[in-house]
Amino acid sequence: MKNILITGGAGFIGSNLALKLIDKGYKVSVLDNLSPQIHGEDAENESVLYLSIKDKVTFFNGCVTSRTDWERALYGQDAIVHFAAETGTGQSMYEIEKYSSVNIGGTAIMLDILANKSHSVKKIIIASSRSIYGEGKYWSDELNSAVYPKHRTDDFMENGDFEVKYNGLSSSLRLVATDEDSKIHPSSVYGITKQNQEQMIMTVCPTIGILPVAFRYQNVYGPGQSLTNPYTGILSIFSTLIKNGKDINVFEDGKESRDFVFIDDVVEATILGLENENANGEVFNVGTGEPTDVITVAKELIKNYSSNTKINITGNYRLGDIRHNYADLKKINDLLGFSPKYNFVSGIKKFTDWVLTQEVKDSKYDESIAEMKEKGLFK
Repeated sequence: MKNILITGGAGFIGSNLALKLIDKGYKVSVLDNLSPQIHGEDAENESVLYLSIKDKVTFFNGCVTSRTDWERALYGQDAIVHFAAETGTGQSMYEIEKYSSVNIGGTAIMLDILANKSHSVKKIIIASSRSIYGEGKYWSDELNSAVYPKHRTDDFMENGDFEVKYNGLSSSLRLVATDEDSKIHPSSVYGITKQNQEQMIMTVCPTIGILPVAFRYQNVYGPGQSLTNPYTGILSIFSTLIKNGKDINVFEDGKESRDFVFIDDVVEATILGLENENANGEVFNVGTGEPTDVITVAKELIKNYSSNTKINITGNYRLGDIRHNYADLKKINDLLGFSPKYNFVSGIKKFTDWVLTQEVKDSKYDESIAEMKEKGLFK
């Protein structure tokens, strides 16, 4: 397989993957609509991500919701890495039709074409997400078993009670790594669409002779990610606030945690999925296998930027946010030999070193919060 189509290939993960594949001798095509939310209003002249690949790939400026654009891009491809998607968890809760149309509808069009027309595609890698799990996996010493708490509700969180509940056993729950067999119960429209994408790929592809692989990426970050998109990525949001001399407002009590995985590790895992036959037909977590809480994130950023920014723990919260989730990496290590090369401290240093080279831009964070507040999702 030498001809690879990356949808969303001008985005953060896609462009990094494209450059690495080109270095390895692959011929890469990209289908991307250069969304202003990611690339700015003048993407063709100002988007660093797009400019990094435009002379090295066959570029199709188009959208995954267009059958015509799909048919143009699919011709002659051996494999597809399907990244193109709307990605804001909070935003998905009020732009429901858009998220469903792009994420679910776009994937459906691709599969419909592949199921009904001649093509040369042999493998599809789908970018799934840790968001399909919803809340992470916990262990109850009292029950001596794994449990999966339901989504947190407004009536608890408005009183500052942010920990998850499970039949009144919250005090005895212990967070553990979420493995691929864990319960799938997404808490946002975005998570639902990613679950649907993954299920369609893993169900349809074997019936039409295409090898499927799904990667459930944790929170991906690194040099090159958007510093102006306020809907995804607290590292970018916090960094932009710090560089603009503003305080950081931490939601809840700051103890909520995520698994932050560096871009180079994500690219490595994805290429293993493309090249390693052990990946065929499988679903994998991609992360570091370590949870990092939001207070730690804020403190590490402030230290690396040598800033005097204050951290305000506000008690605010967003409906649909999860409390904790981090990846169990046993399966991807056993089958593909993948282990992350960057922990949070080493990865965040490379990220902040890059941010320091970038022009400081206005934060759109306040506008995004106002949007969510107007929709009743921010308290």
